[in-house]
Amino acid sequence: MEQLFSSKKQILFFVLSGLFIANALVAEIIGSKIFSVEGVLGLNPANIPTPWGDTWSFNQAAGAVNWPFVFIIGDMINEYFGRKGVKWLSYLTAILIAYSFFVIYIATTLPPAQFWLDVNRGNNNFDVNYAFNTIFRQGLGIIVGSITAFLLAQFLDVTVFQYLRRKTGHKHIWLRATGSTLVSQLIDSFVVVYVAFFVFGNWSAGQALSVSLNNYLYKFIISILMIPVLYIVHFLIDKWLGTENARQIAEDAATELPVAL
Repeated sequence: MEQLFSSKKQILFFVLSGLFIANALVAEIIGSKIFSVEGVLGLNPANIPTPWGDTWSFNQAAGAVNWPFVFIIGDMINEYFGRKGVKWLSYLTAILIAYSFFVIYIATTLPPAQFWLDVNRGNNNFDVNYAFNTIFRQGLGIIVGSITAFLLAQFLDVTVFQYLRRKTGHKHIWLRATGSTLVSQLIDSFVVVYVAFFVFGNWSAGQALSVSLNNYLYKFIISILMIPVLYIVHFLIDKWLGTENARQIAEDAATELPVAL
């Protein structure tokens, strides 16, 4: 029975870790695209006047679409495997993000095959290699901001989550998961945009502020909407591990006792 329980904990950790890393990597790779929320809804840009001079429309980074899932999954790991588990996984993810962008950079330096250029040229003399390099090297430009924001936000999320966990015990799952996410996402939304596009890019401070606000607004809404999902996932995990076993490893995680995988 003990061996079966240990095996289930391993599977749970690997599944949650895989989802965490996959979502983080995808968000980083697509994060350089800025899309119009109004365009998605078939509306004209809002162009709301702002105190900082620029007009405010609902434009946001594509990486924000799935980024809330990174923090929600991180909260699940925090709940069952503790602060050390999340920190270890955060460092690993940051290293993998840096590695991925390094490989992407190498790919952009490789000379393109002539037939690849020809078959994609079309009637408009489209240069697929130029497009490839422009898109992915723009992503390379935001790696410093991305990793900095990711680590800062993750460690803040862990701290707030564990503080609320000690205050609430087994109750109010929504408060510690959503509360920690909302606080950490505030840092993530602003740091990544300002570092990537204002400090290292060519955006104005007003443009960076508008997109940061939009990113956080989206994450705020998604975090609230995900509350029922949190309870469903917790229910499934508790059922998978067994209620008493799940409660015990959550208690061990909250008090930083080692939980063997």
